[in-house]
Amino acid sequence: QVQLVESGGGLVQPGGSLRLSCAASGFSISRYDMSWYRQTPGMERELVATVPRVGGSTVYADSVKGRFTIFRDNAKNTVDLQMNSLKPEDAARYYCNARNVFMDYWGTGTLVTVSS
Repeated sequence: QVQLVESGGGLVQPGGSLRLSCAASGFSISRYDMSWYRQTPGMERELVATVPRVGGSTVYADSVKGRFTIFRDNAKNTVDLQMNSLKPEDAARYYCNARNVFMDYWGTGTLVTVSS
Protein backbone atom coordinates (compact mmCIF):
# COMPACT_ATOMS: atom_id res chain seq x y z
CA GLN A 1 0.00 0.00 0.00
CA VAL A 2 1.38 3.37 -1.02
CA GLN A 3 1.66 5.79 1.87
CA LEU A 4 3.31 9.05 2.79
CA VAL A 5 3.23 9.73 6.51
CA GLU A 6 4.28 13.10 7.87
CA SER A 7 5.42 13.73 11.42
CA GLY A 8 7.18 16.35 13.51
CA GLY A 9 4.60 19.10 13.56
CA GLY A 10 3.61 20.89 16.72
CA LEU A 11 3.60 24.17 18.57
CA VAL A 12 6.71 26.31 18.44
CA GLN A 13 7.46 29.88 19.45
CA PRO A 14 8.43 32.47 16.85
CA GLY A 15 12.13 32.14 16.11
CA GLY A 16 12.12 28.47 16.97
CA SER A 17 12.82 25.39 14.87
CA LEU A 18 11.04 22.24 13.85
CA ARG A 19 12.03 19.31 11.70
CA LEU A 20 9.30 17.61 9.73
CA SER A 21 9.74 14.10 8.44
CA CYS A 22 7.94 12.21 5.70
CA ALA A 23 8.20 8.44 5.56
CA ALA A 24 7.23 6.70 2.34
CA SER A 25 6.09 3.12 2.07
CA GLY A 26 4.88 0.96 -0.79
CA PHE A 27 7.14 2.66 -3.30
CA SER A 28 10.66 4.03 -3.65
CA ILE A 29 11.06 7.79 -3.47
CA SER A 30 14.18 7.51 -5.61
CA ARG A 31 11.94 7.64 -8.67
CA TYR A 32 10.08 10.77 -7.57
CA ASP A 33 10.56 14.46 -7.11
CA MET A 34 9.83 15.05 -3.43
CA SER A 35 8.22 18.19 -2.13
CA TRP A 36 6.75 19.81 0.91
CA TYR A 37 3.64 21.96 0.54
CA ARG A 38 1.64 23.87 3.11
CA GLN A 39 -1.89 25.10 3.40
CA THR A 40 -3.86 27.32 5.72
CA PRO A 41 -7.67 27.37 5.94
CA GLY A 42 -9.22 29.19 3.01
CA MET A 43 -5.97 29.38 1.11
CA GLU A 44 -4.56 27.37 -1.75
CA ARG A 45 -1.89 24.81 -1.08
CA GLU A 46 1.50 26.33 -1.78
CA LEU A 47 4.83 24.81 -2.60
CA VAL A 48 7.42 25.16 0.16
CA ALA A 49 10.35 23.18 -1.22
CA THR A 50 11.19 20.54 -3.82
CA VAL A 51 14.17 18.25 -4.11
CA PRO A 52 14.36 16.65 -7.55
CA ARG A 53 14.65 12.95 -8.27
CA VAL A 54 18.01 13.21 -9.96
CA GLY A 55 20.34 16.10 -10.47
CA GLY A 56 19.02 19.61 -10.58
CA SER A 57 18.69 22.02 -7.74
CA THR A 58 16.35 22.18 -4.86
CA VAL A 59 13.65 24.81 -5.14
CA TYR A 60 12.34 26.92 -2.29
CA ALA A 61 9.50 29.37 -1.97
CA ASP A 62 10.88 32.88 -1.61
CA SER A 63 9.22 33.15 1.77
CA VAL A 64 11.29 30.30 3.24
CA LYS A 65 14.65 30.72 1.48
CA GLY A 66 17.53 30.78 3.93
CA ARG A 67 15.35 29.40 6.74
CA PHE A 68 14.11 26.02 5.52
CA THR A 69 16.11 23.12 4.14
CA ILE A 70 14.75 20.02 2.44
CA PHE A 71 16.62 16.72 2.70
CA ARG A 72 15.97 13.44 0.97
CA ASP A 73 17.35 10.06 1.98
CA ASN A 74 16.58 7.55 -0.71
CA ALA A 75 18.05 4.71 1.33
CA LYS A 76 15.70 5.41 4.23
CA ASN A 77 12.85 6.39 1.89
CA THR A 78 12.34 9.64 3.75
CA VAL A 79 12.30 13.35 3.07
CA ASP A 80 12.69 15.89 5.84
CA LEU A 81 12.11 19.61 6.12
CA GLN A 82 14.26 21.51 8.60
CA MET A 83 12.53 24.74 9.50
CA ASN A 84 14.46 27.44 11.37
CA SER A 85 13.61 30.98 12.43
CA LEU A 86 9.93 30.17 12.25
CA LYS A 87 7.48 33.01 11.86
CA PRO A 88 3.77 33.16 12.69
CA GLU A 89 3.05 33.18 8.95
CA ASP A 90 4.70 29.76 8.64
CA ALA A 91 1.85 28.21 10.61
CA ALA A 92 0.01 25.78 8.36
CA ARG A 93 -0.65 22.16 7.66
CA TYR A 94 2.40 20.77 5.90
CA TYR A 95 2.03 18.05 3.30
CA CYS A 96 4.55 15.70 1.75
CA ASN A 97 4.29 15.03 -1.98
CA ALA A 98 5.91 12.51 -4.30
CA ARG A 99 5.52 13.16 -8.00
CA ASN A 100 6.76 11.94 -11.37
CA VAL A 101 5.24 11.83 -14.82
CA PHE A 102 3.17 8.78 -13.90
CA MET A 103 2.10 9.24 -10.29
CA ASP A 104 1.32 11.91 -7.72
CA TYR A 105 1.12 10.90 -4.04
CA TRP A 106 0.15 12.98 -1.02
CA GLY A 107 0.31 12.51 2.70
CA THR A 108 -2.39 13.69 5.09
CA GLY A 109 -0.23 16.41 6.56
CA THR A 110 1.17 17.53 9.87
CA LEU A 111 0.12 20.70 11.64
CA VAL A 112 2.61 23.41 12.50
CA THR A 113 1.56 26.16 14.88
CA VAL A 114 3.83 29.16 15.48
CA SER A 115 2.73 31.20 18.44
CA SER A 116 4.06 32.71 21.62
